[in-house]
Amino acid sequence: MSNGHEATLRRFQNPAVRQSAAMDELVRRAVFAPGGGGGPGGPGGPEREQARWLIWEIGQQAGVRPASIHELYLARGRGEVPPFTTPAMNVRLLAYDTARAVFRAAQRLDVGALICEIARSEIGYTDQRPAEYVAVMIAAALREGFVGPLFIQGDHVQVNAKKYAADPEAELQAVRTLIEEELHAGFYNIDVDTSTLVDLSQKTLDEQQRVNYERAAELTRFIRDREPEGVTVSVGAEIGEVGGKNSDVHELKAFMEGYNRTLKRLGPSRGISKISVQTGTSHGGVVLPDGSIAKVQLDLDALQALSRDARATYGLGGAVQHGASTLPAEAFGAFPTCEAIEIHLATNFQNIVFDHPKLPADVRAEINEWVKSECKDEWKKGDTEQQFIYKARKKAIGPFKQRLWDLPASTRDAVAADLETTFAFLFEQLRVTNTRAVVDRFVRPPLQSHAQPRAVAVAAPDDLEAGE
Repeated sequence: MSNGHEATLRRFQNPAVRQSAAMDELVRRAVFAPGGGGGPGGPGGPEREQARWLIWEIGQQAGVRPASIHELYLARGRGEVPPFTTPAMNVRLLAYDTARAVFRAAQRLDVGALICEIARSEIGYTDQRPAEYVAVMIAAALREGFVGPLFIQGDHVQVNAKKYAADPEAELQAVRTLIEEELHAGFYNIDVDTSTLVDLSQKTLDEQQRVNYERAAELTRFIRDREPEGVTVSVGAEIGEVGGKNSDVHELKAFMEGYNRTLKRLGPSRGISKISVQTGTSHGGVVLPDGSIAKVQLDLDALQALSRDARATYGLGGAVQHGASTLPAEAFGAFPTCEAIEIHLATNFQNIVFDHPKLPADVRAEINEWVKSECKDEWKKGDTEQQFIYKARKKAIGPFKQRLWDLPASTRDAVAADLETTFAFLFEQLRVTNTRAVVDRFVRPPLQSHAQPRAVAVAAPDDLEAGE
């Protein structure tokens, strides 16, 4: 470690420095510093790697450490903690400002049970590789004075069904490479999604779920063989693809029995902590011709039955609800009542930024024109322009990343204030306020200090369709 790095680390031991513009400058270097291969989200050059390493080390010293939520979820499965539903929030754009809003609300409401996540598809179209994402989340937590375990999740580490059909081993290798990249970066919560391989044409539930549970078990073992010392990664699996057929307890039984049987055959290792199910939602919601979102018929009874069975029979934390951020406000209080362990939220936060009245009109117009030009092949026959732009504009996040980061502070502050209000509302509805103590009771992330910047992990191939 150089004298300059030692001096920087000493300076950031002061909370006043961590919560100042000095952190803003450091995180910008971690994202946009020049040099190296790939775009801004890629590995970059020495300056970028040093900034990411410094943020990691500052976090380790200050008590903001990437952690696994595994033990907390198993404690919930044993009934040792009261019902709550952890919000897993996909931070897609304006990542630093958005994450700061998350942690401001968390600080105010004493929230410990929250997850920041990014899906396989989002890594590509938002131009945020895992190492960058971890650096930005840690920096945002430090900037707001948040201290405690930091749950960062690989959402939808998904097998692309078409690519798997063409070449199973090549597609599985791409997923394994992504898992290694995420573990190296500090993702200690990984949602394996092989639900794309469920075959509903088969006669029995076991046969329908077989490829799903076998690949999920194999990827679980792959994670267990590579997780850091002192960390049991929280692994999630999925029995029903989001937007598809609703799940039921019979499918859960078929999956879990097959998964446990396969995992045992692969050698002793710990299994999943939660199970994702389908209960009537779709990623991004269903957009109507005028650009508004259709109301969703949620099967809350099924969600409750699946959660209870997951806990009582298999010792999991419970069932996970996807595709929920565009639900009406009054719906969120139902999830802890149904004892769902986790809920995934993404599109509404994106919509708050894209549709914010303070977003400059010229920036909005440029984004819309880019979408119409670059994504025109995605414009489905019969869709209005509003429907098309709503569905496709997420693809503009990467190309406009720096433009959005460079918006005036007054604009970003106005957007972040509305995001913070939304996060606070969700935290209250999902009953994760005052969960800091219970998180600290069950989750004790080990110190993982690195003497110098580590070699960059190999970047996994992008797949913009694998996830959401």
